[in-house]
Amino acid sequence: MMEHTALLLCDLQNDFLHPDGAYGRANCTAADIAALPARLAPLVAHVRARGGWIVSTHFTLVPGRGGEPFISPHLLKMRPFLKRGDFVPGSWGHAVVDELGVPDMQVEKIAYSAFYMSRLEWALRRAGIEHLLVAGIVTNGGVASTARDAHVREFHTTILEDGCAAFSRRIHDEAIAGLRPVADVISVADALRM
Repeated sequence: MMEHTALLLCDLQNDFLHPDGAYGRANCTAADIAALPARLAPLVAHVRARGGWIVSTHFTLVPGRGGEPFISPHLLKMRPFLKRGDFVPGSWGHAVVDELGVPDMQVEKIAYSAFYMSRLEWALRRAGIEHLLVAGIVTNGGVASTARDAHVREFHTTILEDGCAAFSRRIHDEAIAGLRPVADVISVADALRM
């Protein structure tokens, strides 16, 4: 079973979580988000030791001419601090935070859903993955969109309720409630006991 399971780490990148990353420099963070790497590290080790996959999604600002990033207008309105050099493919800011180690598979994403215009589904199918344990940020954005897309693609999808976070606990809780019809919802501790 574990060889067909992936722990999908959504956007747990330095530019989102590290104090020196794009969001940290802008003081755009939340305690629940900051707590995720330490909470998820034991599960990463557990899944890996039992033959499961660690797959990470990486929010990406694709550089255009002169390195200026393509930033969608709605994102720029919400996060006007984003600039050239943030979330660049291959950069330190684009990478998964050190606490979670190097993933087995990494997939760039450009929108909320990691399935949108990416190679994620193809790579998961090639690896024989049928079950996704979904963790990361933000619950109401990338996590929810990715989980819903996984569901319609007939992956068995499980949300790690305390392995996800949003910028407010209320928004997180509402997003989790909205995901219950399309995914199982368990805790990180439950996943460790699986």
